[in-house]
Amino acid sequence: MGLDAKTTIATGKAILGIELGSTRIKAVLIDEDNNTIASGSHEWENQLVNGIWTYSLDAIWTGLQDSYRDLAADVKKKYDVEVETLAAIGFSAMMHGYMPFNKDGELLVPFRTWRNTITGQASEELSKLFNYHIPQRWSIAHLYQAILNGEEHVPDVDFITTLEGYIHWKLTGEKVIGVGEASGMFPIDIATRDFNARMIAQFDELIAPKGFSWKLEDILPKCLLAGDDAGKLTEEGAKLLDVSGKLKAGIPLCPPEGDAGTGMVATNSVATRTGNVSAGTSVFAMLVLEKDLKKPYEEIDLVTTPTGNLVAMVHCNNCTSDLNAWVNIFKEFSEAFGVEVDMNKLFGTLYNKALEGDKDCGGLLAYNYFSGEHVTGFEEGRPLFVRTPESKFNLANFMRVNLYTSLGALKVGLDILLKEEDVKIDRITGHGGLFKTKGVGQKILAAAMNSPIFVMETAGEGGAWGIALLASYMVNKKDGETLDDFLNNRVFAGNTGLEMQPDPEDVAGFDVFTARYKAGLPIERAAVDSLK
Repeated sequence: MGLDAKTTIATGKAILGIELGSTRIKAVLIDEDNNTIASGSHEWENQLVNGIWTYSLDAIWTGLQDSYRDLAADVKKKYDVEVETLAAIGFSAMMHGYMPFNKDGELLVPFRTWRNTITGQASEELSKLFNYHIPQRWSIAHLYQAILNGEEHVPDVDFITTLEGYIHWKLTGEKVIGVGEASGMFPIDIATRDFNARMIAQFDELIAPKGFSWKLEDILPKCLLAGDDAGKLTEEGAKLLDVSGKLKAGIPLCPPEGDAGTGMVATNSVATRTGNVSAGTSVFAMLVLEKDLKKPYEEIDLVTTPTGNLVAMVHCNNCTSDLNAWVNIFKEFSEAFGVEVDMNKLFGTLYNKALEGDKDCGGLLAYNYFSGEHVTGFEEGRPLFVRTPESKFNLANFMRVNLYTSLGALKVGLDILLKEEDVKIDRITGHGGLFKTKGVGQKILAAAMNSPIFVMETAGEGGAWGIALLASYMVNKKDGETLDDFLNNRVFAGNTGLEMQPDPEDVAGFDVFTARYKAGLPIERAAVDSLK
């Protein structure tokens, strides 16, 4: 055991992690045993300005300063001590997006976030050119779309980065990025664990006729691996982060990482043949691959772990929203009878009822598409429930089909990896709202993936804790200690979570449902076309 929390902070041995999520900026302080000892946060929202989803520079800095101030207040209240110095700091944020700067360090256009789907042409042309799937949200798609659009800022570009890369640069003077975040800017060569040199040359050749003074390599940040030194907090940077002026310069920073990478760290899924599934309003799965896929797939995004291992990502827009809407109908029904309902008990009862249903949901079919679903080819959605006169329509099957369909699009994407590409996985960790009712979401996911599923008792503080762990790894790793070893032996030792094996009958039932789900997609298409 390390020092008590107050002494850890007073002697500058605590470590700070800050993650800028889409609705909340979260700061956590951890001790030498990697436990959270204080936290702070700031709520914020993106703005739609001239058709572009963005956060202003003012919102970024006031939000960052407020989350740090909130953390410092938490420290003062709990331990009656001030934060003056730290062992290390790490920054994380939503992946992807576009922040271009000129040679004077001025932002040329407002920050374009990952939410923007304005780069369709660029995404398509670059995917063809590289023979590699380039999603619309990637930085390179934004840059090339700006070129295609003839935007006047492009000749002046001197540096492009993402949100946490920008913050890190302003606090340290270093134009660097962690490889996990880098993999959402431009494809990574797994052999060199750096930007793909062949594709950089292809891009430069593609845009050569434009005659820009810059080459792609010169405007991208430097790519770093977990554990690499990424610079130190400058005097100016310390004042930017802590407006009270108490924080001292000279603190080492780890490479800034994206929220996908910090999520992998926080769920101990950075080793090959591991993965994690985050299931809430949206759902995504990340599987760490042993080798390259045989070919590119539109449904699969390729990124990397913070150590540069290849990760296949299936991202779906819809997960629990429709399920929650149906639970609310049952709440209204109960209240109409004058029965006040505890929501946790209602969710628990209905979720557990689903386990009594037929393994294939008795022939019922549902689509949970509140919005479009890229994996199945829908630009907008209509939530839908449908059955035949012969279907077994009862409460258990109804709840079961709504649980199955919350993972329906994910299953379509995962089947490409698990069945067509024969990807091998030893361990999947589930986290998010779907797993709140003990054992139910976990059992359904085990059936969908035909894999053992672990659910952590605590997934810590999510991404802010994940980036704090990466900062801890940088300053505390022993010679030759890999990130996998550090997480297994020093962070998660003994806390593997609750494991559940797949039930072969559930697996077979989910496959029958999936065939029905795919066959019924024209029904969903008709609903989108007919219900305006």
